[in-house]
Parts: sequence; structure tokens; C-alpha cells
Amino acid sequence: MSPTVSHKDSSRQRRPGPVNHCPDLKSGPLPPSAWDDELPADGVGGEADTEALLRTAGGRPPWGPRGYRAELSNILLLFFLYVLQGIPLGLAGSIPLMLQSKNVSYTDQAFFSLVFWPFSLKLLWAPLVDAVYFKSFGRRKSWLVPTQYILGLFMIYLSTQVDHMLGYADGRSPDVTALTLAFFVFEFLAATQDIAVDGWALTMLSRENVGYASTCNSVGQTAGYFLGNVLFLALESADFCNKYLRFQPQPRGIVTLSDFLFFWGTIFLITTTLVALLKKENTEITPSKEETKGITDTYKLLFTIIKMPAVVTFCLMILTAKIGFSAADAVTGLKLVEEGMPKEHLALLAVPMVPLQIILPLIISRYTAGPQPLNVFYKAMPYRLLLGLECALMVWWTPKIAYQGGFPIYYYIVVLLSYALHQITLYSMYVSIMAFNAKVSDPLIGGTYMTLLNTVSNLGGNWPSTVALWLVDPLTVKECSGVSDQNCWTPEAAELCKKLGGSCVTTLDGYYVESVFCVVFGFSWWFFVGPKFKKLQDEGASSWKCRRNN
Repeated sequence: MSPTVSHKDSSRQRRPGPVNHCPDLKSGPLPPSAWDDELPADGVGGEADTEALLRTAGGRPPWGPRGYRAELSNILLLFFLYVLQGIPLGLAGSIPLMLQSKNVSYTDQAFFSLVFWPFSLKLLWAPLVDAVYFKSFGRRKSWLVPTQYILGLFMIYLSTQVDHMLGYADGRSPDVTALTLAFFVFEFLAATQDIAVDGWALTMLSRENVGYASTCNSVGQTAGYFLGNVLFLALESADFCNKYLRFQPQPRGIVTLSDFLFFWGTIFLITTTLVALLKKENTEITPSKEETKGITDTYKLLFTIIKMPAVVTFCLMILTAKIGFSAADAVTGLKLVEEGMPKEHLALLAVPMVPLQIILPLIISRYTAGPQPLNVFYKAMPYRLLLGLECALMVWWTPKIAYQGGFPIYYYIVVLLSYALHQITLYSMYVSIMAFNAKVSDPLIGGTYMTLLNTVSNLGGNWPSTVALWLVDPLTVKECSGVSDQNCWTPEAAELCKKLGGSCVTTLDGYYVESVFCVVFGFSWWFFVGPKFKKLQDEGASSWKCRRNN
């Protein structure tokens, strides 16, 4: 489902939650969210840095096994850095719902959806982050500290402008272009911080405890996303605060977006200063022999991988596989808000999903651990497509059961069950792709190879979502009721209709047109392309092995 009931394939769609995308492969542990790409996002450092972990020149660990308690301060620091990383993700996910409550067009929503792309494209500049640094200050701190300072200052500046951008200050329509540019920069900085933190996580902890880095990523980002999205939308809503948190009703929520941005901008500045002054990087690490050398070598390696026939085939298939889910994932949440569901209630539906999102990967991984992980992807796909039709039916049903006080409790139960089923199919496909990417990645360059495959997988969810949002308005048919010889085909015509005393009435909602098309396309892909997609897992190891000149 969407903006708030789905996030995952796109935004760092890394964590599942109330955003408008699905889990992203790797940037963090699952997109259950969370949802981006579970490998080190720095493209070069992955496997190589893992091999380099805390080894001296002699190739032996400088100390014996260490329990997690001995490194609890490092674990807590990583956790907090990932929490900070989740704040921008959550805020970006809340903006579409705020825009929808101000009746912006779906074309504008499509334009704003571009802010979710940096996390899926960070491989393009990750080699630069990995290779350029000040050795005396620290390889990861050279990027982490300035990036977080810029993030903090940018959040404080944005807090002074965001009310104007949203149209709160002067009662105008939201400036979607300004919002998109601002939050695109916001997410670009957050993605850069993610690259630095992911790389530092591999060397901050000892080999015995490096597994906790993934836990810090998943839990920390999910917590940050919750704070920036679910908690913010609840506290920003006057209705929610008046109903549950106040004795005397007030016209505004407890916090505003400008207040929230200023508070977290200050936190970013304070904590970054403490990290810069008090935390030292480990300098006892010798680079692995398999680590790629420099920026040019890394980009050449990526180009070599992408030219391999098996990889080309995989990329073409995965870039089209998720078209069938785009209407349900990208538009459904916005449509529910349009039909009257309070945006804060939609966001809160993600809370009971957290345990499910934690358990699902553990269960599904039992079935994807074998030699044919894509079988799970293939089996789950038709069920997820059918849920797309169920989402459309739910949107149609929503205004029919609404009453003055809101919606009956059984309606929220139905939505919650629908969301749970959606998460089961989504994670089945997500874990399957992750397992396949890990299976075929050349172990000598595993970090770069798998991150590339995950990046393409994420793009396969991003571009259909943006297109689906953009097509809703062109596919919608409206008529001018009350005025003869007048239509509502364009914004200008709709405005003229209102001036003449008429009203625009929707006769065909483009969302339903998209929903049917997506399901038909999805089943066609599943029937004709799906079997060929499964056969990729039968390719020999040599088909995926990268030949490079040393």
C-alpha cells in the first residue's frame, strides 16, 4: 500500500513503514524498511572491508574474542547514528500525506517522489566517499562529520522556510517544486551519511561483534523513521492531540514541522560535535588485498559487471517485475487520505506491523536459503498482484462507510489485515531477491557486486511508483456538473467551471484504471517472463563471475 502503508521498495524504502515505498535492498538491513540494501553502501568497501576487520599487518586479530559488553559504547553510538539517519527518511515520508491533505495533484506527488531516489542511487557517488578522505581525521569521519553538520544546519534553515513552502504562512497552495528540491538535498545528505556510517560500522566493531552492526542499522533506522514519520504526524495533528493528549482543544498540534526540524537540526549539530571531538577511528586496519584501488578502478569494475550477459538479463527483468505493484504501493495510501482517512491514523497502522516485519525475514529466509531462492519470489507474486485489486476495492469502500465521527473500528481492522497480508507477500519477494543477489555475487568483489544488484532492484521499485503517481491525473476523467458546454480536463478548465457556478465531478478515477492495468501487466509478466526469471538461478557460477584485469 502506499505512502504510509507501504514504503519499501523505494525509499530506502528500506524499512517498511508508513511511507510510500517498499523495502529497499541494502542500505540498511532491510527495508523492513526498512526498507535499502544490506551491504555496505560504499560500493567498494563491502567485502574488502569485512576482510580487513581489525587485522594487524601480521594478519592476526590484535586481541582475543570480545563480548558485546566490551563494545557496548560503540554499539550504542552506531545505533544512535542510524536513528539520526532515519529522521530525514521519516520526514520525507510524511510530506506526501501532508500535501494530500492540501489537495495537491498527483502529478505534484509524482514530482515529489523523486526525493526518495538518492538512497537507491548512492552507489554512483559511494566510491568517492570511500576513496577520498583525510587520513589524520579518519576515513569515515571525513565524510560523516561535515555531512551531519550540513544536515543539521540545513534542517535549521529549512525550519524557517517550510511553513511558507507548505502554504501555511500565507494560505497559498504548497510550493511543490521548492519542497522537492529541499527534500531531495535533504535525502542526498542522509544517503551520504548512510554510506559513511555503513562503512564505519564494519571497522568500529570487532569481528566477533560486527554482526550487531546490522541490528543497529535495522532497529536504529526503524526507530528514526518512526520518530520522523509516525510520531511526528500524530503530534502535528490537532485532531489527534485534542482527542488523546489534551484537556482543552487547540487549533494546532503539539508540534509543527518547523519546530520538529529545528529540534532535530540542533540535535544533529550537538551530537556531531561530540563525535568529532571524542570518537576516534580504528587505525590498526590493513586494507585487504582484494580491496579495489581508487575511484577509477571502482567505476571500471562496476561497468565490467553491468556488461555481463547474465547481469544484463537480470537487470532488464527486475526493472520491469514491479510494475504490477506500482499503483497499489505508490497511490493507495494517498487515495485513502483523499477519501477521508486521517493521515495520522494511516501512519499509526505501521506500529502493529513492526513485530511482523521483524519475524517475517527470519521465517522466509528458511525457504530462500537453498539453491533456488527465486522460487519464493515467483510463488508470492500472484498473491501480491491480487492484493493490488483488494487495495482498489478498499479505496472504493472507504467513503461508503465513513460517518461524521470518522470510521468504524472494523474498518481499521480490515485495513490492518490487508496491510499485514501485503507485508507478507512484499517480504517474501524482498528476501528472495536479497538471497539471490547474495548467491550469485562474485565473492572476490562481493561488496561492489551485490550493492550494484541491490541498487538495480531498488530502481525497479522506484521508477514505476513515480510513473504511477504521475499518470493518475491524466487517466482521470472529470465533468463539469451544473454548467453546459464546459469540461474539467485541465486545471484552467476546472477553475473556469467553478467560477461559472459548476463543480467538477469525477466520472472515472485514474487510480482504478491504473490498478487494473498494473494487475494485468503483472500477471502477464509472471506468466511469460517469470519462468525465464527463475531460470537465472540455474545459470552456472561462471556466468556470474567477473573477469577483471589486475
